Amino acid sequence: MGRDAINRVCTEASHKFIKDQNFLKDIIQKTMKSFKLLKVSIIAVMLGVITFAFVAAPERITVKGSDTLVILAQRWAEVYMKTNSNVTIQVTGGGSGVGISALINGATDIANASRKMKNTEKEKLKARYNTLGVEVACAKDGITIYLNSASKVKELSIKQLGQIFRGEITNWKEVGGENQSIKLYGRENSSGTYVFFQENVVKGDYATSCQTLPGTAAVVNAVKKDAYGIGYGGAAYAEGIEICKVKKDDNSPAFVPTAETIKSGDYPITRYLYMYLRNRPTGETKKYIDWILSAEGQKLVVDMGYFPVK
Repeated sequence: MGRDAINRVCTEASHKFIKDQNFLKDIIQKTMKSFKLLKVSIIAVMLGVITFAFVAAPERITVKGSDTLVILAQRWAEVYMKTNSNVTIQVTGGGSGVGISALINGATDIANASRKMKNTEKEKLKARYNTLGVEVACAKDGITIYLNSASKVKELSIKQLGQIFRGEITNWKEVGGENQSIKLYGRENSSGTYVFFQENVVKGDYATSCQTLPGTAAVVNAVKKDAYGIGYGGAAYAEGIEICKVKKDDNSPAFVPTAETIKSGDYPITRYLYMYLRNRPTGETKKYIDWILSAEGQKLVVDMGYFPVK
């Protein structure tokens, strides 16, 4: 082979080697770039997970108890969460007694009650948490006497209501109505309304004939279907029935529960509605309760058929 041929072969081999080196370098650079992008992606995902865990996770507030309060409490929670996405508020009913038991057992943050806590309940709370709890009045209510829309009786005194629900008056003709047996409908004994009505109106044991129902709506529905029925419950539930006027005694005028008669004290079966906590509220729970007591929160009280706390 001549010198020129040898030089040509060497030159071609050199060019091929350089080309292969550049190709290999290009592959290495692209691979390193891919690794860098993958590394950045992994870091970004990890930061996203950490941010979600520490920033996006909402604080949870649990509320349980009074059936009377439950529709108002659900509305409060719904409206509040619209502008406070960092908080989740879970509301359930079951009755005042159920809510207070859950508070004592540590199963709820707030217990809604349509009556005051009993001393025995406070003692259990103190034994477990060394506190008597915190009481917050959040609204007012007038326990309403429900009559069927066909009833000829339009008003009753506190004394007559007590006699009716103790089973001492059993016929409507005894209070100016038809010659028909009175059908009694009421709440179960875990209800704060049951307790309040018993202590302030019945003032004794309920008649054994009184049919107990699991919620105020059930009482309203029963009276609505029974021409000779009578029941009791929160004013906010009084739809599709006749609201009985109530008088303090035989010589007093009779009233239905309204904002004016509740505020003036003229309606004789008026009560506060409460929220109970184990300790003084802090953080998001305090903000929520402060909002409930604010003008915005109390406007919802009126909108939902209850009465403002002040």
